[in-house]
Amino acid sequence: MRNVYKVDNYQFVHNNLHFSLNENENRIQIQPAGQLLADSDNLAFVYLLEEGEGYSYLYLPQQLWPQLVELLKLNRNPYLLINNHPVELINFTDELQSLVFNIEGNDNYGTDFVEAVEKAFAEILHGEGF
Repeated sequence: MRNVYKVDNYQFVHNNLHFSLNENENRIQIQPAGQLLADSDNLAFVYLLEEGEGYSYLYLPQQLWPQLVELLKLNRNPYLLINNHPVELINFTDELQSLVFNIEGNDNYGTDFVEAVEKAFAEILHGEGF
């Protein structure tokens, strides 16, 4: 069974974005897998986590996208706080940037998702703010 974790909170600490979950973190044993996917049906990005012998999902819903734009501008990977210990989500920024540019104008992701990404990541897509 795959676990699905949703980021409920975030904070910037010394220009590093830290995500936290509304979960009982004592049972979470994850390793970053370094891959980011798009869930166009739920307007979310999904980071893969290795957990046990399979994968789990870390959901980053649309309300977090402004923070993801800031991450791309800083060119830093975020961290997931597990038991107050930051775990770097390796390859996150590279994967996100590639996905955002791949989604732009690509109706294979669905019109609503494409429009939402193009609007939220306009600064990145048009090279503003760098």
